[in-house]
Amino acid sequence: MSTNTTHRETETERAENEQEHHCPECGGNLETDESQAETVCADCGLVVDEDAIDRGPEWRAFDAGEKDQKSRVGAPTTKMMHDDGLSTNIGWQNKDAYGNQLSASQREKMQRLRTWNERFRTRDHKERNLKQALGEIDRMASALGLPENVRETASVIYRQALDKDLLPGRSIEGISTASLHAAARMGNVPRSLDEMSAVSRVDQATFKRAYRYIVRELKLEVQPADPLEYLPRFASDLELDDETERRARELLETAKRQNVHSGKSPVGLAAAAIYAAGVLTNNALTQSEVSAATDMSEVTIRNRYQELLQAAETGPTASAA
Repeated sequence: MSTNTTHRETETERAENEQEHHCPECGGNLETDESQAETVCADCGLVVDEDAIDRGPEWRAFDAGEKDQKSRVGAPTTKMMHDDGLSTNIGWQNKDAYGNQLSASQREKMQRLRTWNERFRTRDHKERNLKQALGEIDRMASALGLPENVRETASVIYRQALDKDLLPGRSIEGISTASLHAAARMGNVPRSLDEMSAVSRVDQATFKRAYRYIVRELKLEVQPADPLEYLPRFASDLELDDETERRARELLETAKRQNVHSGKSPVGLAAAAIYAAGVLTNNALTQSEVSAATDMSEVTIRNRYQELLQAAETGPTASAA
């Protein structure tokens, strides 16, 4: 096809589109009246189209709860599933639409359909890899109590690693753990290395190598962990009162201003701040209780505890105390 012919076809399509948006009688602009389901000319009032299809729901809702209850749409797409949640899932319940149990022959048929459905959902080795990895991420995130936005971020990070061909020579479990750890740090809900290793299927050394690798290769902007980010979770686990938690936060803020936190474990500093705050507020907290809740040794808590108290004595909180 020549260039002139293509150009003429383009001009024809443009002219047809302009005619669709202008009145055929006077050439005025057309407006759509949603309430009357009509398209009329704004200048001469000619009804160009009527009985337009209403694509909205046929029901009415008067509040958000009623709207959600009457809505009949499917689940939203998600990066936590290898096919973005767009494929069909056959439920495991052997019941029909009325809740009645299926017969033996129907159960066998449904089982065969489930098997073939699972085979068709993963077309190649990359999708099988992704399905296994996203399952691992979801399992570990559930065990660690991480929110859905962190799971979504971890899924996106793993997909990027898979697209950039970073997996050869590394285990699926290692990259999955590293992706989740990075996502938790980026979402300001970090988990310690020991916590990650406890739920992972790989050892800590393998997971740390994988984490450094994907952060470097994907150029992820992961900020250093802040001890203050661990404080609310530990305080909740230990059922601290507001005064003790506030004092622990002040101790950590003072230590950060004096650069005491540099080179120290943020989890250890958070644990020591809780213990120190308990001592200062006469809260009956023992080192063993704090150690069990934070998974830090009592030796580390004692060492960081002394450093936090020294920083508090020379910092601005000393006068406030």
